[in-house]
Amino acid sequence: MIRAGIIGGAGYTAGELIRLLLNHPEAEISFVHSESSAGKLLSEIHEGIYGDTDLRFTPEICLDGIDVLFLCSAHGASRAFWESHPRPEGLKVVDLAQDFRDGSCGYVYGLPECNAAAIRGAESVANPGCFATAIQLSLLPLSAAGLLKSAVQVTAITGSTGAGARPGPTTHFSWRSGNISAYKIFEHQHLAEIRRTLASPEIHFIPLRGDFPRGIFAAVHTECPLDEAAARKLYEDYYASAPFTFVAPGAVDLKQVTGTNKCLLQLEKHGDRLVVCSVIDNLLKGASGQAVQNMNLMFGLPETSGLRLKATAF
Repeated sequence: MIRAGIIGGAGYTAGELIRLLLNHPEAEISFVHSESSAGKLLSEIHEGIYGDTDLRFTPEICLDGIDVLFLCSAHGASRAFWESHPRPEGLKVVDLAQDFRDGSCGYVYGLPECNAAAIRGAESVANPGCFATAIQLSLLPLSAAGLLKSAVQVTAITGSTGAGARPGPTTHFSWRSGNISAYKIFEHQHLAEIRRTLASPEIHFIPLRGDFPRGIFAAVHTECPLDEAAARKLYEDYYASAPFTFVAPGAVDLKQVTGTNKCLLQLEKHGDRLVVCSVIDNLLKGASGQAVQNMNLMFGLPETSGLRLKATAF
């Protein structure tokens, strides 16, 4: 069994990670750290796992007794954590924050669809951002084929869980419900990691806050010399061995992927532009599901272990 520890266990991504690990056939949770919830049952904060575990949050951190550590704290906290905690030899780490997505300190960028071989041999993996995952999966085949030669236009909308569990002016229900707003136009922090992965001259990204809890819908378009049939074949061939990313036969929507680790892609050619719509669950393929997928690769397990999740129909 893979013994796992979790730092920052009270947030949404940690809640999903706990749920996945409790049901993983090859993993067990050794501890879940949280200062704010120390002593409470995990199910007091993450009510969806009531009856599944009697584990409690702990303020203690014991890195010597685990095989993998998941860092689920806020951005910037991961670097601070390692400044105050010695890392045992052989401990594998999956960081869900953005601290090491630049590849610093030996971290491998954890997007399996383009980096699986490096992840398999990695001791430290930086999990991609949620918007970054949806956008990169929309464009990776074009980039790999050398066909990403003109500016990329992206408009993407995310659910309220993407802002984290701590309430704020743009996250509470009475503001978010029935509302949509744009933010960080052309300046979103995920652009840096997207640009490092994709050989693209320019990416114009408009992020939107949606009035739903979870999921990301990204609409991406750029010039492409291929007709629709050739583009579809390029994408299907590229993702042929990817167990969670699929080219859909028709239109895609969030309900097809929420609750799963899937990414579905919709392709259409309009004039000289290829339009790719990408849908993921921001908490799973955009965070904790992908983190478990990376753990599976790091420990030589099938990528799908513990991740055969089904979308809800309604």
